[in-house]
Amino acid sequence: MASRPKSQTLGDLLDEMAAQRADAEAIIWRDQRLSYAEWRDRTNRFARGLLSLGIKPGDRVGLLAANRPEWLVAAFAIHKIGAIATAISTFSTPRELAWILEHSGAVALVSVSEVRGRSFIGAVRELCPEIESAAPGSLKAAALPDLRAIIAIDGESGGAIVGWDDFMAGGDRVTAELLTEAQSAVSPDDICFILYTSGSTADPKGVTLRHGHLIANGFDIGERMHLGTEDRLWFAVPLFWSFGSANALPAVMSHGGKLVLHESFDAEEALDLMEGEGCTVFYGMANMARAIREHATWSPARVASMRTGLTIGLPEDVEFIIDTLQAPELCNVYGSTETYGNCAVCDAHDSLELRLHSQGEPLPGMTIRAVDPETRQPLPMGEVGELAVAGYVTPGYFKAPEQTAATFDADGYFLTGDLGMIGEDGRLRYRGRLKEIIKTGGVNVAPIEVEAVLAQHPAVKQAYVVGVPDLIKDEIVAAAIDLEDGAAVTTADLVAHCRAQLASYKVPAHISIRAADAFPRTATGKIHKPGLKLELADEVGRAR
Repeated sequence: MASRPKSQTLGDLLDEMAAQRADAEAIIWRDQRLSYAEWRDRTNRFARGLLSLGIKPGDRVGLLAANRPEWLVAAFAIHKIGAIATAISTFSTPRELAWILEHSGAVALVSVSEVRGRSFIGAVRELCPEIESAAPGSLKAAALPDLRAIIAIDGESGGAIVGWDDFMAGGDRVTAELLTEAQSAVSPDDICFILYTSGSTADPKGVTLRHGHLIANGFDIGERMHLGTEDRLWFAVPLFWSFGSANALPAVMSHGGKLVLHESFDAEEALDLMEGEGCTVFYGMANMARAIREHATWSPARVASMRTGLTIGLPEDVEFIIDTLQAPELCNVYGSTETYGNCAVCDAHDSLELRLHSQGEPLPGMTIRAVDPETRQPLPMGEVGELAVAGYVTPGYFKAPEQTAATFDADGYFLTGDLGMIGEDGRLRYRGRLKEIIKTGGVNVAPIEVEAVLAQHPAVKQAYVVGVPDLIKDEIVAAAIDLEDGAAVTTADLVAHCRAQLASYKVPAHISIRAADAFPRTATGKIHKPGLKLELADEVGRAR
Protein backbone atom coordinates (compact mmCIF):
# COMPACT_ATOMS: atom_id res chain seq x y z
CA MET A 1 0.00 0.00 0.00
CA ALA A 2 1.09 3.61 -0.63
CA SER A 3 2.07 6.03 2.11
CA ARG A 4 -0.72 8.33 3.21
CA PRO A 5 -0.02 11.97 2.21
CA LYS A 6 1.13 14.27 5.00
CA SER A 7 -0.81 17.17 3.49
CA GLN A 8 -4.27 18.05 4.77
CA THR A 9 -5.11 20.84 2.33
CA LEU A 10 -5.30 20.52 -1.44
CA GLY A 11 -2.73 23.23 -2.11
CA ASP A 12 -0.26 21.49 0.17
CA LEU A 13 -1.05 18.14 -1.50
CA LEU A 14 -0.05 19.50 -4.90
CA ASP A 15 3.19 20.84 -3.42
CA GLU A 16 3.88 17.51 -1.71
CA MET A 17 3.40 15.51 -4.91
CA ALA A 18 5.47 18.01 -6.90
CA ALA A 19 8.31 17.63 -4.39
CA GLN A 20 8.14 13.83 -4.54
CA ARG A 21 7.51 13.43 -8.28
CA ALA A 22 8.70 16.68 -9.84
CA ASP A 23 9.44 15.35 -13.32
CA ALA A 24 6.77 12.64 -13.44
CA GLU A 25 3.91 13.28 -15.83
CA ALA A 26 0.76 14.34 -14.00
CA ILE A 27 -1.63 15.71 -16.66
CA ILE A 28 -2.08 14.60 -20.27
CA TRP A 29 -4.44 16.57 -22.54
CA ARG A 30 -4.20 16.69 -26.32
CA ASP A 31 -0.59 17.70 -27.03
CA GLN A 32 0.09 18.96 -23.50
CA ARG A 33 2.03 16.84 -21.03
CA LEU A 34 2.50 18.51 -17.64
CA SER A 35 4.73 17.18 -14.90
CA TYR A 36 3.75 17.58 -11.25
CA ALA A 37 6.28 20.42 -10.95
CA GLU A 38 4.84 22.20 -14.00
CA TRP A 39 1.31 21.79 -12.62
CA ARG A 40 2.44 23.33 -9.33
CA ASP A 41 4.25 26.23 -11.01
CA ARG A 42 1.28 27.15 -13.22
CA THR A 43 -1.01 26.87 -10.21
CA ASN A 44 1.16 29.23 -8.17
CA ARG A 45 1.11 31.86 -10.94
CA PHE A 46 -2.67 31.61 -11.19
CA ALA A 47 -3.04 31.81 -7.40
CA ARG A 48 -0.98 35.01 -7.34
CA GLY A 49 -3.29 36.36 -10.05
CA LEU A 50 -6.29 35.66 -7.82
CA LEU A 51 -4.59 37.52 -4.97
CA SER A 52 -3.99 40.48 -7.30
CA LEU A 53 -7.78 40.68 -7.79
CA GLY A 54 -8.25 40.91 -4.04
CA ILE A 55 -9.88 37.49 -3.71
CA LYS A 56 -9.92 36.46 -0.05
CA PRO A 57 -10.32 33.26 1.97
CA GLY A 58 -13.90 32.01 1.79
CA ASP A 59 -14.67 33.88 -1.45
CA ARG A 60 -16.39 31.73 -4.04
CA VAL A 61 -14.84 31.47 -7.50
CA GLY A 62 -16.92 29.89 -10.25
CA LEU A 63 -15.15 27.31 -12.39
CA LEU A 64 -16.78 26.38 -15.69
CA ALA A 65 -14.93 24.13 -18.12
CA ALA A 66 -14.74 20.56 -19.33
CA ASN A 67 -11.82 18.28 -18.44
CA ARG A 68 -8.72 20.25 -19.39
CA PRO A 69 -5.53 21.36 -17.60
CA GLU A 70 -6.83 24.86 -16.90
CA TRP A 71 -9.60 23.42 -14.70
CA LEU A 72 -7.02 21.69 -12.53
CA VAL A 73 -4.69 24.70 -12.42
CA ALA A 74 -7.49 27.10 -11.49
CA ALA A 75 -9.06 24.77 -8.90
CA PHE A 76 -5.84 24.20 -6.99
CA ALA A 77 -4.97 27.90 -7.20
CA ILE A 78 -8.35 28.71 -5.65
CA HIS A 79 -7.65 26.12 -2.94
CA LYS A 80 -4.17 27.51 -2.24
CA ILE A 81 -5.47 30.94 -1.25
CA GLY A 82 -8.33 29.60 0.87
CA ALA A 83 -11.09 30.53 -1.57
CA ILE A 84 -13.81 28.04 -2.57
CA ALA A 85 -13.97 26.48 -6.03
CA THR A 86 -17.58 26.52 -7.16
CA ALA A 87 -17.73 23.88 -9.88
CA ILE A 88 -20.35 24.55 -12.57
CA SER A 89 -21.60 21.95 -15.03
CA THR A 90 -20.93 22.48 -18.71
CA PHE A 91 -24.48 21.22 -19.27
CA SER A 92 -25.79 24.42 -17.63
CA THR A 93 -28.23 26.63 -19.49
CA PRO A 94 -27.82 30.42 -19.22
CA ARG A 95 -30.61 30.44 -16.61
CA GLU A 96 -28.90 27.74 -14.54
CA LEU A 97 -25.52 29.48 -14.83
CA ALA A 98 -27.00 32.76 -13.65
CA TRP A 99 -28.74 31.02 -10.73
CA ILE A 100 -25.55 29.31 -9.54
CA LEU A 101 -23.45 32.46 -9.82
CA GLU A 102 -26.07 34.41 -7.88
CA HIS A 103 -26.68 31.69 -5.28
CA SER A 104 -22.98 31.08 -4.62
CA GLY A 105 -22.16 34.78 -4.57
CA ALA A 106 -19.19 34.10 -6.86
CA VAL A 107 -16.77 37.03 -6.94
CA ALA A 108 -15.03 35.72 -10.09
CA LEU A 109 -15.73 33.25 -12.86
CA VAL A 110 -13.09 31.16 -14.63
CA SER A 111 -14.70 29.91 -17.84
CA VAL A 112 -14.23 28.58 -21.34
CA SER A 113 -16.03 30.41 -24.13
CA GLU A 114 -18.31 27.53 -25.01
CA VAL A 115 -18.79 23.76 -24.82
CA ARG A 116 -20.91 21.73 -27.25
CA GLY A 117 -22.44 24.89 -28.70
CA ARG A 118 -23.33 26.36 -25.30
CA SER A 119 -21.87 29.87 -25.04
CA PHE A 120 -20.91 30.73 -21.47
CA ILE A 121 -18.88 33.93 -21.75
CA GLY A 122 -21.54 35.21 -24.15
CA ALA A 123 -24.29 34.35 -21.68
CA VAL A 124 -22.55 36.29 -18.91
CA ARG A 125 -22.05 39.26 -21.26
CA GLU A 126 -25.78 39.33 -21.98
CA LEU A 127 -26.62 39.03 -18.31
CA CYS A 128 -24.12 41.70 -17.27
CA PRO A 129 -23.73 44.38 -19.98
CA GLU A 130 -21.64 46.36 -17.48
CA ILE A 131 -18.76 44.01 -18.37
CA GLU A 132 -17.87 46.07 -21.43
CA SER A 133 -17.04 49.24 -19.54
CA ALA A 134 -15.54 47.76 -16.34
CA ALA A 135 -11.99 46.69 -15.56
CA PRO A 136 -11.10 43.24 -14.17
CA GLY A 137 -11.77 43.23 -10.45
CA SER A 138 -14.08 46.23 -10.53
CA LEU A 139 -17.20 44.89 -12.24
CA LYS A 140 -20.45 46.04 -10.61
CA ALA A 141 -23.34 44.32 -12.36
CA ALA A 142 -26.95 44.72 -11.31
CA ALA A 143 -27.80 41.10 -12.15
CA LEU A 144 -24.82 39.63 -10.29
CA PRO A 145 -23.71 42.17 -7.69
CA ASP A 146 -20.99 39.93 -6.20
CA LEU A 147 -19.24 39.18 -9.50
CA ARG A 148 -16.14 41.31 -10.04
CA ALA A 149 -14.13 39.59 -12.80
CA ILE A 150 -14.26 36.95 -15.52
CA ILE A 151 -11.16 34.98 -16.50
CA ALA A 152 -11.48 33.59 -20.02
CA ILE A 153 -9.62 30.31 -20.46
CA ASP A 154 -9.72 30.50 -24.25
CA GLY A 155 -10.77 34.11 -24.90
CA GLU A 156 -9.31 37.60 -25.18
CA SER A 157 -9.13 40.37 -22.61
CA GLY A 158 -11.68 43.17 -22.76
CA GLY A 159 -13.60 45.12 -20.14
CA ALA A 160 -14.02 43.07 -16.98
CA ILE A 161 -12.86 39.96 -18.86
CA VAL A 162 -9.19 39.02 -18.73
CA GLY A 163 -7.69 36.36 -20.98
CA TRP A 164 -5.76 33.42 -19.53
CA ASP A 165 -2.28 34.55 -20.60
CA ASP A 166 -2.86 38.11 -19.42
CA PHE A 167 -4.16 36.85 -16.11
CA MET A 168 -1.13 34.62 -15.59
CA ALA A 169 1.17 37.52 -16.39
CA GLY A 170 -0.68 39.66 -13.87
CA GLY A 171 0.09 37.09 -11.22
CA ASP A 172 3.79 37.78 -11.64
CA ARG A 173 3.25 41.16 -9.98
CA VAL A 174 2.37 39.44 -6.69
CA THR A 175 5.22 38.07 -4.59
CA ALA A 176 5.66 34.41 -3.76
CA GLU A 177 5.76 35.41 -0.09
CA LEU A 178 2.17 36.67 -0.21
CA LEU A 179 1.03 33.36 -1.68
CA THR A 180 2.94 31.39 0.96
CA GLU A 181 1.28 33.47 3.67
CA ALA A 182 -2.19 32.89 2.21
CA GLN A 183 -1.61 29.18 1.73
CA SER A 184 -0.32 28.67 5.28
CA ALA A 185 -3.58 30.08 6.65
CA VAL A 186 -5.76 27.44 4.97
CA SER A 187 -7.14 24.82 7.39
CA PRO A 188 -8.12 21.17 6.75
CA ASP A 189 -11.61 22.09 7.98
CA ASP A 190 -12.01 24.90 5.45
CA ILE A 191 -14.42 24.43 2.55
CA CYS A 192 -12.61 23.66 -0.71
CA PHE A 193 -15.52 22.93 -3.07
CA ILE A 194 -19.15 23.73 -3.60
CA LEU A 195 -20.50 21.08 -5.97
CA TYR A 196 -24.01 21.65 -7.26
CA THR A 197 -26.04 18.49 -7.61
CA SER A 198 -28.47 18.38 -10.52
CA GLY A 199 -32.04 18.87 -9.40
CA SER A 200 -34.91 17.25 -11.28
CA THR A 201 -37.82 19.11 -9.72
CA ALA A 202 -36.20 21.96 -7.82
CA ASP A 203 -33.12 24.16 -7.77
CA PRO A 204 -29.82 22.31 -7.33
CA LYS A 205 -28.20 21.95 -3.92
CA GLY A 206 -24.74 23.35 -3.25
CA VAL A 207 -22.86 20.58 -1.45
CA THR A 208 -19.91 21.87 0.56
CA LEU A 209 -16.78 19.74 1.01
CA ARG A 210 -13.72 20.17 3.25
CA HIS A 211 -10.03 19.96 2.31
CA GLY A 212 -8.97 17.38 4.90
CA HIS A 213 -11.87 15.01 4.40
CA LEU A 214 -11.56 15.11 0.61
CA ILE A 215 -7.88 14.16 0.73
CA ALA A 216 -8.34 11.42 3.36
CA ASN A 217 -11.33 9.81 1.66
CA GLY A 218 -9.82 10.13 -1.81
CA PHE A 219 -6.65 8.39 -0.66
CA ASP A 220 -8.67 5.57 0.91
CA ILE A 221 -10.63 5.11 -2.33
CA GLY A 222 -7.32 4.78 -4.16
CA GLU A 223 -6.16 2.20 -1.63
CA ARG A 224 -9.19 0.02 -2.38
CA MET A 225 -8.10 0.02 -6.04
CA HIS A 226 -4.46 -0.61 -5.04
CA LEU A 227 -3.30 2.42 -6.99
CA GLY A 228 0.35 3.36 -7.42
CA THR A 229 2.61 5.78 -9.26
CA GLU A 230 2.40 3.76 -12.48
CA ASP A 231 -1.38 3.97 -12.73
CA ARG A 232 -2.93 6.09 -15.47
CA LEU A 233 -6.55 7.21 -15.20
CA TRP A 234 -8.74 7.56 -18.27
CA PHE A 235 -10.46 10.71 -16.99
CA ALA A 236 -13.74 11.21 -18.87
CA VAL A 237 -16.11 11.66 -15.92
CA PRO A 238 -16.55 15.44 -15.56
CA LEU A 239 -14.36 17.24 -13.07
CA PHE A 240 -17.36 19.36 -12.10
CA TRP A 241 -19.09 16.24 -10.67
CA SER A 242 -18.07 14.67 -7.38
CA PHE A 243 -17.18 11.40 -9.13
CA GLY A 244 -14.44 13.43 -10.81
CA SER A 245 -13.26 16.16 -8.44
CA ALA A 246 -13.97 14.54 -5.05
CA ASN A 247 -13.18 10.96 -6.06
CA ALA A 248 -11.08 10.19 -9.14
CA LEU A 249 -8.88 13.27 -8.78
CA PRO A 250 -7.71 12.84 -5.15
CA ALA A 251 -7.61 9.04 -5.45
CA VAL A 252 -5.12 9.07 -8.32
CA MET A 253 -3.26 12.25 -7.41
CA SER A 254 -2.60 11.20 -3.80
CA HIS A 255 -0.95 8.06 -5.20
CA GLY A 256 1.21 9.98 -7.67
CA GLY A 257 -0.55 8.65 -10.76
CA LYS A 258 -1.27 10.25 -14.12
CA LEU A 259 -4.49 11.99 -15.23
CA VAL A 260 -5.30 11.38 -18.91
CA LEU A 261 -7.98 13.99 -19.54
CA HIS A 262 -10.81 13.25 -21.96
CA GLU A 263 -12.65 16.51 -22.54
CA SER A 264 -15.98 15.17 -23.80
CA PHE A 265 -16.79 11.47 -24.05
CA ASP A 266 -16.49 9.90 -27.46
CA ALA A 267 -16.03 6.15 -27.88
CA GLU A 268 -13.39 6.37 -30.61
CA GLU A 269 -11.34 8.95 -28.72
CA ALA A 270 -11.72 6.89 -25.53
CA LEU A 271 -10.21 3.86 -27.24
CA ASP A 272 -7.40 5.96 -28.72
CA LEU A 273 -6.53 7.37 -25.29
CA MET A 274 -6.78 4.06 -23.47
CA GLU A 275 -4.56 2.34 -26.00
CA GLY A 276 -2.18 5.21 -26.70
CA GLU A 277 -1.55 6.15 -23.07
CA GLY A 278 -1.77 2.63 -21.63
CA CYS A 279 -4.56 3.61 -19.23
CA THR A 280 -5.00 1.30 -16.24
CA VAL A 281 -7.96 2.90 -14.40
CA PHE A 282 -11.55 3.21 -15.65
CA TYR A 283 -14.10 5.55 -14.07
CA GLY A 284 -17.48 5.34 -15.75
CA MET A 285 -20.83 3.66 -16.19
CA ALA A 286 -22.36 0.95 -18.34
CA ASN A 287 -23.54 3.40 -21.03
CA MET A 288 -19.94 4.45 -21.66
CA ALA A 289 -18.76 0.84 -21.80
CA ARG A 290 -21.60 -0.05 -24.15
CA ALA A 291 -20.66 2.74 -26.58
CA ILE A 292 -17.03 1.61 -26.46
CA ARG A 293 -17.95 -2.03 -27.02
CA GLU A 294 -20.21 -1.20 -29.97
CA HIS A 295 -17.56 0.93 -31.69
CA ALA A 296 -16.18 -0.64 -34.85
CA THR A 297 -12.56 -0.45 -33.64
CA TRP A 298 -13.05 -2.02 -30.20
CA SER A 299 -11.02 -5.10 -29.43
CA PRO A 300 -9.62 -6.61 -26.21
CA ALA A 301 -6.14 -5.67 -27.40
CA ARG A 302 -7.00 -1.95 -27.44
CA VAL A 303 -7.90 -1.97 -23.73
CA ALA A 304 -5.39 -4.58 -22.60
CA SER A 305 -3.67 -2.20 -20.17
CA MET A 306 -6.82 -1.65 -18.08
CA ARG A 307 -6.78 -3.16 -14.60
CA THR A 308 -9.13 -1.48 -12.14
CA GLY A 309 -11.49 1.45 -11.64
CA LEU A 310 -14.85 2.33 -10.17
CA THR A 311 -18.42 1.90 -11.33
CA ILE A 312 -21.90 1.17 -10.02
CA GLY A 313 -24.80 -0.72 -11.48
CA LEU A 314 -26.62 -4.01 -11.68
CA PRO A 315 -24.43 -7.14 -11.53
CA GLU A 316 -24.82 -7.69 -15.26
CA ASP A 317 -23.75 -4.07 -15.90
CA VAL A 318 -20.60 -4.43 -13.80
CA GLU A 319 -19.74 -7.75 -15.44
CA PHE A 320 -20.27 -6.21 -18.88
CA ILE A 321 -17.89 -3.34 -18.06
CA ILE A 322 -15.25 -5.75 -16.75
CA ASP A 323 -15.47 -7.79 -19.95
CA THR A 324 -15.52 -4.76 -22.27
CA LEU A 325 -12.65 -2.90 -20.60
CA GLN A 326 -10.67 -6.05 -19.76
CA ALA A 327 -10.45 -4.64 -16.21
CA PRO A 328 -10.44 -7.72 -13.96
CA GLU A 329 -10.13 -5.68 -10.74
CA LEU A 330 -12.97 -3.20 -11.37
CA CYS A 331 -14.62 -2.12 -8.08
CA ASN A 332 -18.31 -1.67 -7.31
CA VAL A 333 -19.03 1.36 -5.10
CA TYR A 334 -21.67 3.32 -3.24
CA GLY A 335 -21.80 7.00 -2.38
CA SER A 336 -22.97 10.48 -3.22
CA THR A 337 -21.63 14.00 -3.52
CA GLU A 338 -22.47 14.49 0.17
CA THR A 339 -20.16 11.58 1.10
CA TYR A 340 -17.16 12.82 -0.91
CA GLY A 341 -18.05 10.64 -3.88
CA ASN A 342 -17.95 7.25 -2.14
CA CYS A 343 -18.44 5.95 1.38
CA ALA A 344 -18.23 2.22 0.52
CA VAL A 345 -15.94 0.61 -2.06
CA CYS A 346 -15.14 -2.99 -2.92
CA ASP A 347 -11.50 -4.02 -2.82
CA ALA A 348 -9.90 -4.68 -6.20
CA HIS A 349 -8.82 -8.08 -4.88
CA ASP A 350 -12.29 -9.11 -3.70
CA SER A 351 -13.83 -12.06 -5.51
CA LEU A 352 -15.84 -11.29 -8.62
CA GLU A 353 -18.98 -12.50 -6.83
CA LEU A 354 -18.53 -9.93 -4.06
CA ARG A 355 -17.78 -7.14 -6.52
CA LEU A 356 -20.88 -7.93 -8.56
CA HIS A 357 -23.32 -8.28 -5.68
CA SER A 358 -22.13 -5.78 -3.06
CA GLN A 359 -20.76 -2.27 -2.91
CA GLY A 360 -18.01 -3.23 -0.47
CA GLU A 361 -17.19 -2.32 3.11
CA PRO A 362 -17.37 1.24 4.46
CA LEU A 363 -14.18 3.21 3.87
CA PRO A 364 -11.98 4.14 6.84
CA GLY A 365 -13.51 7.17 8.55
CA MET A 366 -17.00 6.20 7.39
CA THR A 367 -19.82 4.57 9.37
CA ILE A 368 -22.89 3.33 7.50
CA ARG A 369 -26.08 1.95 8.99
CA ALA A 370 -29.60 1.14 7.80
CA VAL A 371 -32.38 2.89 9.69
CA ASP A 372 -36.15 2.63 9.75
CA PRO A 373 -37.39 5.31 7.31
CA GLU A 374 -40.13 6.36 9.73
CA THR A 375 -38.55 6.16 13.20
CA ARG A 376 -34.90 6.62 12.14
CA GLN A 377 -33.96 3.85 14.54
CA PRO A 378 -31.02 1.64 13.49
CA LEU A 379 -32.00 -1.73 12.02
CA PRO A 380 -30.28 -5.06 12.63
CA MET A 381 -27.71 -6.27 10.12
CA GLY A 382 -29.34 -7.86 7.12
CA GLU A 383 -32.50 -5.72 7.24
CA VAL A 384 -33.19 -3.23 4.46
CA GLY A 385 -33.73 0.38 5.49
CA GLU A 386 -32.65 3.90 4.63
CA LEU A 387 -28.87 4.18 4.48
CA ALA A 388 -27.39 6.74 6.87
CA VAL A 389 -23.73 7.79 6.83
CA ALA A 390 -21.47 9.43 9.42
CA GLY A 391 -17.81 10.44 9.18
CA TYR A 392 -16.53 12.13 6.06
CA VAL A 393 -19.80 13.76 5.06
CA THR A 394 -20.68 17.25 3.93
CA PRO A 395 -20.94 19.89 6.66
CA GLY A 396 -24.07 21.05 4.86
CA TYR A 397 -25.68 22.69 1.86
CA PHE A 398 -24.57 26.20 0.98
CA LYS A 399 -27.05 28.87 2.10
CA ALA A 400 -29.62 26.21 3.02
CA PRO A 401 -29.65 25.67 6.80
CA GLU A 402 -33.17 24.22 6.88
CA GLN A 403 -32.38 21.74 4.12
CA THR A 404 -29.17 20.82 5.91
CA ALA A 405 -30.97 20.24 9.21
CA ALA A 406 -33.57 18.03 7.51
CA THR A 407 -30.88 15.86 5.92
CA PHE A 408 -29.22 14.78 9.17
CA ASP A 409 -30.71 12.70 11.97
CA ALA A 410 -30.42 13.33 15.70
CA ASP A 411 -27.14 11.38 15.85
CA GLY A 412 -25.55 13.44 13.08
CA TYR A 413 -25.90 10.80 10.36
CA PHE A 414 -26.49 11.96 6.79
CA LEU A 415 -29.77 10.52 5.50
CA THR A 416 -29.11 9.41 1.95
CA GLY A 417 -32.63 8.72 0.72
CA ASP A 418 -31.33 5.35 -0.51
CA LEU A 419 -32.38 1.87 0.52
CA GLY A 420 -29.87 -0.80 1.43
CA MET A 421 -28.56 -3.05 4.13
CA ILE A 422 -25.35 -3.91 5.92
CA GLY A 423 -24.83 -7.66 5.81
CA GLU A 424 -23.39 -9.88 8.51
CA ASP A 425 -20.13 -9.67 6.55
CA GLY A 426 -20.07 -5.89 7.05
CA ARG A 427 -20.66 -5.19 3.35
CA LEU A 428 -23.15 -2.71 1.99
CA ARG A 429 -25.77 -3.89 -0.48
CA TYR A 430 -27.69 -1.17 -2.29
CA ARG A 431 -31.40 -1.74 -2.94
CA GLY A 432 -32.59 1.44 -4.68
CA ARG A 433 -33.95 4.88 -3.93
CA LEU A 434 -36.32 5.21 -0.99
CA LYS A 435 -38.49 7.81 -2.69
CA GLU A 436 -38.77 5.67 -5.82
CA ILE A 437 -40.36 2.80 -3.91
CA ILE A 438 -43.73 1.86 -5.45
CA LYS A 439 -46.60 1.10 -3.09
CA THR A 440 -49.11 -1.10 -4.90
CA GLY A 441 -52.03 -2.57 -2.98
CA GLY A 442 -50.26 -1.75 0.26
CA VAL A 443 -47.11 -3.67 -0.71
CA ASN A 444 -43.74 -2.03 -1.45
CA VAL A 445 -42.00 -2.74 -4.75
CA ALA A 446 -38.41 -1.63 -5.41
CA PRO A 447 -38.07 -0.40 -9.04
CA ILE A 448 -34.43 -1.53 -9.15
CA GLU A 449 -35.49 -5.15 -8.67
CA VAL A 450 -37.98 -5.06 -11.55
CA GLU A 451 -35.47 -3.21 -13.73
CA ALA A 452 -32.88 -5.91 -13.07
CA VAL A 453 -35.26 -8.68 -14.17
CA LEU A 454 -36.31 -6.83 -17.31
CA ALA A 455 -32.66 -6.13 -18.17
CA GLN A 456 -31.98 -9.89 -18.16
CA HIS A 457 -34.19 -10.33 -21.25
CA PRO A 458 -31.89 -10.56 -24.31
CA ALA A 459 -33.98 -8.04 -26.26
CA VAL A 460 -33.77 -5.33 -23.54
CA LYS A 461 -30.96 -2.77 -23.54
CA GLN A 462 -32.27 -0.62 -20.66
CA ALA A 463 -35.38 -0.70 -18.46
CA TYR A 464 -36.82 2.06 -16.27
CA VAL A 465 -39.59 1.35 -13.76
CA VAL A 466 -41.82 3.81 -11.89
CA GLY A 467 -45.14 3.78 -10.08
CA VAL A 468 -48.13 5.51 -11.66
CA PRO A 469 -51.39 6.41 -9.91
CA ASP A 470 -54.19 3.84 -9.75
CA LEU A 471 -57.65 4.23 -8.18
CA ILE A 472 -57.74 0.69 -6.82
CA LYS A 473 -54.15 -0.15 -5.88
CA ASP A 474 -52.91 3.41 -5.19
CA GLU A 475 -50.07 2.76 -7.67
CA ILE A 476 -49.30 0.21 -10.35
CA VAL A 477 -45.90 -0.79 -11.68
CA ALA A 478 -45.08 0.71 -15.09
CA ALA A 479 -41.97 0.22 -17.21
CA ALA A 480 -40.37 1.95 -20.19
CA ILE A 481 -38.08 -0.22 -22.31
CA ASP A 482 -35.23 0.61 -24.70
CA LEU A 483 -34.54 -2.42 -26.92
CA GLU A 484 -31.26 -3.66 -28.30
CA ASP A 485 -30.68 -2.60 -31.91
CA GLY A 486 -32.69 -4.82 -34.22
CA ALA A 487 -34.43 -6.68 -31.39
CA ALA A 488 -38.11 -7.51 -31.60
CA VAL A 489 -40.24 -8.44 -28.60
CA THR A 490 -43.83 -7.91 -27.52
CA THR A 491 -45.04 -6.52 -24.22
CA ALA A 492 -46.71 -9.89 -23.61
CA ASP A 493 -43.30 -11.58 -23.94
CA LEU A 494 -41.81 -9.18 -21.38
CA VAL A 495 -44.69 -9.70 -18.96
CA ALA A 496 -44.25 -13.47 -19.24
CA HIS A 497 -40.53 -13.05 -18.61
CA CYS A 498 -41.26 -11.04 -15.46
CA ARG A 499 -43.95 -13.45 -14.23
CA ALA A 500 -41.41 -16.25 -14.31
CA GLN A 501 -39.10 -14.41 -11.92
CA LEU A 502 -41.18 -11.97 -9.86
CA ALA A 503 -44.07 -12.09 -7.47
CA SER A 504 -47.29 -11.15 -9.25
CA TYR A 505 -47.55 -7.74 -7.59
CA LYS A 506 -44.11 -6.81 -8.94
CA VAL A 507 -44.91 -7.58 -12.58
CA PRO A 508 -45.39 -4.39 -14.63
CA ALA A 509 -49.04 -3.68 -15.36
CA HIS A 510 -48.00 -1.38 -18.20
CA ILE A 511 -44.96 -1.59 -20.48
CA SER A 512 -43.97 1.07 -22.99
CA ILE A 513 -41.41 0.14 -25.67
CA ARG A 514 -39.80 3.26 -27.05
CA ALA A 515 -36.74 4.53 -28.93
CA ALA A 516 -33.73 5.74 -26.94
CA ASP A 517 -34.37 9.36 -27.93
CA ALA A 518 -37.99 9.18 -26.73
CA PHE A 519 -37.11 9.15 -23.03
CA PRO A 520 -37.34 12.40 -21.03
CA ARG A 521 -33.89 13.40 -19.79
CA THR A 522 -32.29 15.89 -17.41
CA ALA A 523 -29.83 18.54 -18.62
CA THR A 524 -26.99 16.12 -17.82
CA GLY A 525 -28.47 13.36 -19.98
CA LYS A 526 -29.82 11.15 -17.21
CA ILE A 527 -33.29 9.64 -17.45
CA HIS A 528 -35.72 12.10 -15.84
CA LYS A 529 -37.86 9.72 -13.80
CA PRO A 530 -40.44 12.32 -12.66
CA GLY A 531 -41.03 13.18 -16.32
CA LEU A 532 -41.18 9.51 -17.26
CA LYS A 533 -43.69 8.91 -14.48
CA LEU A 534 -45.96 11.61 -15.92
CA GLU A 535 -45.67 10.24 -19.47
CA LEU A 536 -46.44 6.69 -18.40
CA ALA A 537 -49.35 7.85 -16.25
CA ASP A 538 -50.77 9.59 -19.32
CA GLU A 539 -50.32 6.44 -21.42
CA VAL A 540 -52.07 4.33 -18.80
CA GLY A 541 -54.92 6.85 -18.56
CA ARG A 542 -55.45 6.87 -22.33
CA ALA A 543 -55.40 3.07 -22.46
CA ARG A 544 -58.28 2.72 -19.99
